[in-house]
This record gives sequence, C-alpha cells and structure tokens, in this order.
Amino acid sequence: MGIRIIKLPDVGEGVAEAELVEWHVEVGQSVLEDQVLAAVMTDKATVEIPSPVAGTVVALGAEVGGVLAVGAELVRLQVAGEGDQEVKAAPREALASAPVAPTPLPTPAPTQPIIAETAPPAPRPVASGSLGPPRPPGEKPLASPAVRRRARDAGVDLRQVRGSGPTGRILHDDLDAFLKSGPATAAPAGRTPNQHVETVKVIGLRRRIAQKMADSKRRVAHFSYVEEVDVTALEELRAALNAEKKQDRPRLTLMPFLMQAVVKGVADFPEMNALYDDEAETIERHGGVHIGIATQTDNGLLVPVVRHCEALGLWDFAREIARLAEAAREGRATRAELTGSTITITSLGPLGGIVTTPVVNRPEVAIIGINKQVVRPVWQGGQFVPRTMMNLSSSFDHRVIDGYNAARFVQRLKALLEEPATLFIEA
Repeated sequence: MGIRIIKLPDVGEGVAEAELVEWHVEVGQSVLEDQVLAAVMTDKATVEIPSPVAGTVVALGAEVGGVLAVGAELVRLQVAGEGDQEVKAAPREALASAPVAPTPLPTPAPTQPIIAETAPPAPRPVASGSLGPPRPPGEKPLASPAVRRRARDAGVDLRQVRGSGPTGRILHDDLDAFLKSGPATAAPAGRTPNQHVETVKVIGLRRRIAQKMADSKRRVAHFSYVEEVDVTALEELRAALNAEKKQDRPRLTLMPFLMQAVVKGVADFPEMNALYDDEAETIERHGGVHIGIATQTDNGLLVPVVRHCEALGLWDFAREIARLAEAAREGRATRAELTGSTITITSLGPLGGIVTTPVVNRPEVAIIGINKQVVRPVWQGGQFVPRTMMNLSSSFDHRVIDGYNAARFVQRLKALLEEPATLFIEA
C-alpha cells in the first residue's frame, strides 16, 4: 500500500489558482478512478476534478472556500502498490505537519448556508442567586467548549451565569450550581427573545461577485444618469407582435427591443462599446456588440453574453436570452457564455423600482439599467393622457466617458425606444 497525492490540475486558460467550492468525498471514503473528488471555481466557471486512480481518502488539502494554486495538494489517497516517490522519501514528521484537515466533515453544496453554530434553545428562567454581574452588550462569556456545549444542551444562557474562574471564566461547577439552583423568579411575560445567530461563509460564486463588485467600485469612477422614457408605442408594438407570432418564435419582452436600441446607439457612440485596461491605460473599442444580460440565479448574479448582436434580429435576441438565462439558472452555462461582454444590460423586472445605480461591469465602461413600467398621466397637447413610462438608470466609467456624451447616448436610446419603428430602419 502507498500514498498518492492528487494535486490541483491546470484547469486551462492561464488560471493560476482556483477556489474550492465543494467536496464530493470525505476522509475514509473509497473512491473509484474518474470519480469526482471536488469542484473548484475559476472566475465564473466551475470545474469538477476527477480522481486519476482508485483508493481511499486519507486527507483533504483544504476547506471549502479555500484558494489553491495549480499544483497544490488537493487530496491524499491510500492506493494499492507504491505511492508517489516524494511521499515515500518524506519523513513522517513532515507528512504530519502538512496543512490538511485530518478529520473533515462532509461539506454541503455552496448554495446552502453553512451554519457555524446551531441556535441554543430558549434560555431557562434563572435563579437570582446564580446571576452574574451584567456584561456589556456584545461581550462573550468566557467558557470552555465543553461548558458551552453543556449549557446549550440544557438551554442555559451563559451570560446569566456567574463565573468563578480566572477573569470571570465559567467553570463546570458554576454551571452545576446554576442548574441546581432552579428558577427563583418567574420568567418575564411576553415572547422569548430569539438568540439565534447564523453564520454563512462567503464562498464560490457569491465570493466572486463580492470581489468583482468591490473591485469595480474601488477602481471605476462611477457616475449614473437617469432618463424617463415613454414606452407606450413600444408596448403596443410588442403586444401586437406577440399576438401574431409564429409557433416557432419565442415571446418578446422589452429586452430584445432595448438590445436593438443599444446596437444602434453604440454605432453612433462607439466609446460606449469598449473595454478600459486601466493598468495598460488603453481603451479597446469593439466593432462587435457583445451584450451581457445580468441574470439572477439561485447561486447569485451571473452575466451570460449574447455575442455579435449587430448581426442578430429581434427574434434572435429573444431566443438567445431564453437559452442563456435557462443555462445560467441550471448551472450549465459555459465559461465562454459568461465572459467577453462589451456592454451590459441589467433589469430587476417587475421589482425594478423607480431609480437604480447599477455597478459598471469592469472592464466595460457602460451599463444600462431598466426600471419598472408605470402607467401614469402625462401632459400632452394641453391635456393629461395615460402613458406607459419607464426610467433608464445607467452608469458609466467617468475616467473615459464624459457626462455629456453619456447623456447623449441615453437620449439616443430614448429616441429609438419612443419611436420603435426607427429600430428597424437601416442607417
């Protein structure tokens, strides 16, 4: 028998490290060749790592949420025959000191909260003679893990127990005395306070989103511009097209029309369809329009990309939006489908609110936000008439986009959406 070290392989595309987001095995488990050991995340792509050999897991190289470099130890397997040469030559002391978890527990999927400590039952009434001095809010009572476990099982709030140990530490005898004293006073009337605290570890896609959003806010000079758009005529056209659509055509939403407007708008304002490399201090203006569609999933926000929108039509947009959104929500979207956008559209659908300030999807320089539609009276021709109104809330990178040009770009989108026939007129 020998020990075989399974290292994190090169997952491609120049990736130097990956985050461990899920274990599929545990210590002591027997695995077969090609059985999935773990899942790691690079950028927004999740990759499953299979075992190259059969064996028994003896150690795991990291906890969920840990970041491993390519070539770092992932799993140690006990295998039939000889193991790795380097393991055979390594002294037992070095092997024991390796940064692995000797007895890890099965890890839940990254979409499930990881609860660090279960909530204690409601605290029992306390005896007046056993109460300790009041502690400042937020101060944690000093006690060993064993004492805390006993108190939790017994439903005792340790903040109410006087500690006789050094610096007020609560000992087993203090807890025993508290339990023996019994209730001396009636419990206060009203509901029992909820002491539950849930700690959720930020891992996987949620960590990537947090890092990317923080990086964008830190490095991009954001400014937002909001414009009101009358989409009454557009909604009438959309309803008419949906009423007469062919069976093989998807239902049209507002999004395909806005994408068509963006394609025509960036033709007049190419600086909007660009990527800014702030380290090289260069701007890449793209001829192809690759629109990212911010999509909410159970795992977090993903941005699947509809490529070469300048070559697509209204129904093509609708098909691609439906296909990519489904793939993203089911976790089937590929890395290629989640990268490479040159401008992004974001929408909260019916929850869109009145105004939003979307975060630029760096290294892009512009993001277009859709707010909810509202029918309200608008003054036209000397009278109030009902119109369907909607705000566009857009953000830009002020380092490379001037406010005047951003306003002109949004005004161009507004004009196209308010006169939808112009969306289909070739320049």
